[in-house]
Formats: sequence, C-alpha cells, structure tokens
Amino acid sequence: MPETSVQGRRPSTMLRVWGWIAPGNPSPVRGTGRPQTVPLPIAARQGGLGHNRPKLGYRNHRVLTRAETRYHSLMSVPADAPILTTAAMRAAEAACAGSGTSLAELMDRAGAAVADIAWRMAAGGPVLILCGPGNNGGDGYVAARLLAERGAEVRVAAFAEPATDLARAARARWGGPVEALTLETAPAPLVVDALFGVGLTRPVSGDLAAILWRFAGRRVLAVDVPSGVDGDGLHDWAPPLPADVTLALGALKPAHMLLPAAPHCGRVLLAPIGIAADRMMRSAPKPIVAMPGATSHKFNRGMVLIRSGPMPGAARLTAAAALRSGAGYVVLSGAADAPLEAIIAEDGDCYDERLRDARVGAVVVGPGYPAAPALDRDVAAARDAGKPLVIDAAAIASALPRLRALGGTLPAILTPHEGEFAKAFPGLEGSKIDRAKAAAADAGAVVIYKGADTVVAAPDGRVVAAWPGSPWLATAGTGDVLAGACGAMLARGGDAFDAAVSAVGWHIARARAIGPGLVADDLLKD
Repeated sequence: MPETSVQGRRPSTMLRVWGWIAPGNPSPVRGTGRPQTVPLPIAARQGGLGHNRPKLGYRNHRVLTRAETRYHSLMSVPADAPILTTAAMRAAEAACAGSGTSLAELMDRAGAAVADIAWRMAAGGPVLILCGPGNNGGDGYVAARLLAERGAEVRVAAFAEPATDLARAARARWGGPVEALTLETAPAPLVVDALFGVGLTRPVSGDLAAILWRFAGRRVLAVDVPSGVDGDGLHDWAPPLPADVTLALGALKPAHMLLPAAPHCGRVLLAPIGIAADRMMRSAPKPIVAMPGATSHKFNRGMVLIRSGPMPGAARLTAAAALRSGAGYVVLSGAADAPLEAIIAEDGDCYDERLRDARVGAVVVGPGYPAAPALDRDVAAARDAGKPLVIDAAAIASALPRLRALGGTLPAILTPHEGEFAKAFPGLEGSKIDRAKAAAADAGAVVIYKGADTVVAAPDGRVVAAWPGSPWLATAGTGDVLAGACGAMLARGGDAFDAAVSAVGWHIARARAIGPGLVADDLLKD
C-alpha cells in the first residue's frame, strides 16, 4: 500500500480512507483502490464514532470515550454499502488479484485502514494487537507496523504462528517483538482483534475464550468481524470479546446485519480496499422523501385502496400511514369511518367497484383481517383485478398460491414477521438473508422479512438488509403502518423492490425520530 495512506500526521487534521469509512461519506470511491481524503472527525455530520456528543467541527477533534463506543448502545452500519458472504468475498479477492492487484497489496490496504481507525480510537494511548495464524492476523501485523511508524505504543500478541505466506510476510515486516497470547498477556486501553475474522469455522471456546474474556472492559476494534462470530450469519455463535467498533474490509458481511451477531459488532465502519463488490446485496440506503413535482396531483402521486377486515383499527393505521408517507389519495374500504378527514371511508360493498378503478395504483389487504373465507375472497378479487398488491398478516398464506400461479408477473410485496414467515415458508434453511431470498423466489414477490434485522428480498436475488432498526417498533400496530407505507410507495408505479426498500426506510426513520415511548399512532403524527 502506498505510504500516503498512513502518514504520521496529527490525527486531528486529515485521514485517508477508501470509499465509505462511516455513514455520511458524501462521495465514495467504489472499487478503484484509490485513497480518498476526508476531514476528521469521520462522518461528523452523523456524529462519527461518538454518541450524544456536542456538534464537532472538522477542526475540533475530541477523543472518544468508552461510553461513546460501547457496542450495546451504539449500533450502526454504513448506508447503501455492498454485502458479501465469505465465499463471495474470496471470489472477489481472487478476481481482484487476477486483474493485477496482488493479495499482498490488498492486505497492505486492509492493514492501513485498521491502523487509521486504531490511531484515532487509541488517541495516543497504548494499543495491543491480537494476531491469529491466518490473513486476518496478517492485517494485524501490517497495522502494528504502520502504527509504530506513526509513533504509537503498540504491542503484538499472537495466538499461533502465521500459517499463510501473506501472514508470514506481514509478520516479518513488522519486525518488532511478538508475545504469546496467554492468560498472562497484559491488556491495553485499546485491543485490536485480528485473530480470525470471517475464516472461522467453529466458535471460540476453551482456553482462548478465557484469555479473551480477560480483555472485557477495554475498548475493542475488531478486524472484519469479532473473532468467534460466524461471518455469514448462519450460526448463533457468541464471541468472547464483543467489539465496540468493527472495521469491515472490502464489503459488509451478513454478520454485520443479522441477529444475533450484529450487536456484537458494535459500530461498523467500512474500508473498501479496491475490491469490486457485487451489489446484489447491500445495506439500506438513507431514506429519501420524494418531493411532489410541479405537475403532481392527488392521483399521480398514488391512489391506495385498503381493504378493512373485522378489526378495523389496524386498517385505519394502514390508511393513515399511506397518506402520511406520500400517497395522494387513500380509500378505506369496509370501514365505518376514517382516521383522517382526507381519507375516503366507504361501505365494503364498493370494494369490487373500486378494484375496477384504473386510478388505483396499489391495494393493501391483510391488516386486522384474520384467516376466513371473506379474506380469501378479497385477496382473490384484488389479484384478479391485476392491481399491484401489498399483502400482510393472514392474507399472506391466502395469497401465496395465487401469486405462485402468476409467476411474478404481478407487482406484490409481502410483509411477514417471524411467525408469519415460518407459517408461509416452512422448512427454509440458511441465514435470514438466505431464507428471505428463497421465499421471494418461491412467491414471485418482494418479501419484507420483518424484525430488528429486517431483510427485503426480490425474486431476482436483490437484497437490502436494514440494521439496526428501532427497538421501539416492537409494539402493536407498527406492522400495519409499514403496510400502509408500502402501499403508498408501490402506488406511485415503478419497481416493487424499490418501493419496499423506501417504505422500510421511512418506517425506521420515523421511529428513530420519535424514540422512547413510541406507539404505532405516533408514527402518523406531524
């Protein structure tokens, strides 16, 4: 890696990184391998690595405290960033090497990025780098060398001798002493976990786990993933040393986005190191509210028809959400009254007539509507009308056979929570991302697999993972609100997957703005 990436300048002036290094980077450099200069603090517009701190100017650098980087209270990931599985990451690295960038250069870039973040987190204090036998350990040796060149007080403790050519070369270039990682290893204010990364095939346990537990309470920077986390999110392994900050290399990994691993990663930063990452899977983009144009009117902004069931309160929430999230015209069919005067409430006998209205851009069926023959009839009528659909709750199981028969020709969004998903798509295996992709392909519809780690999947394999959401959404009625937002986004026309992603982003942003004490009705207020 060119030395320009880790010059020994004051950390309060300038930092070189590759592309995204934190949420808020306005001009990422994707897949070029060229360093980009950004002022510190990193992503100051979004609080950087700190939390509930005063606004910082680019020249007003302040050392981060442990309270500001504690993993269980600060969880975030870069927006709209690529996600790669372990196998896909290895393939991308091989492709990069085949195009002329050696794996040694990739390791130098990775180590330089680790050094940059460790330099800032340590703020002049001692650093202990824990190195494993593989290439993750090699990244640690590179970071140790570069930190030492900057004048940092850095120690290296190795769990085992380097087992790859790259790691051996990196250790040789480090040149300093290497301690054995034992129960007697003295801690440091900052511990860099470069033990295993995504290459681990079993959980960390036994003596090594006992050693790592001794570092609890220190600030921890993990390289790629905390050691003991399954990078692909397939297993519920718990790392013995959770991270305050995790630096993802090249791309995010499923573990950064999925429970139960994601909270152990703390705040996730991304250092693109020159790898051209496939963007079929990515983190959620920043939510953007589409402004009406000069020629907009209530019908071309999207007309949404919501079918009310026996529990009308849920459909009322859905209707209000559709209007609040941007629909121009909302009809609540089968309800005696509407939650807002601007919403048209009408007798259920008008449902079939409304379905024939060419102006209706989306139909929402399911909120507050338990399984019953009436639900089956209303779902079938909506499908036969050829209208784009948002299907929620019990309506999902009713709609699936009809959607499969259409083979993905009708735009549709399904919004199951965990229980509804298991009932509609039994027997699926793999990570939550794997299961969501399989369900979307099976249904021929976009699937919003709800939860704290919401996953949006399209039949063609596109995936957006939204982590972290808001824990305050874990209350009755918020799913009905999401269904209404999906209806509003879908009614505008365009791609159902993009509509679902926009709705999820709107939903989470509203919840974060409200915070503690949220109830579903609060999402619909000014």
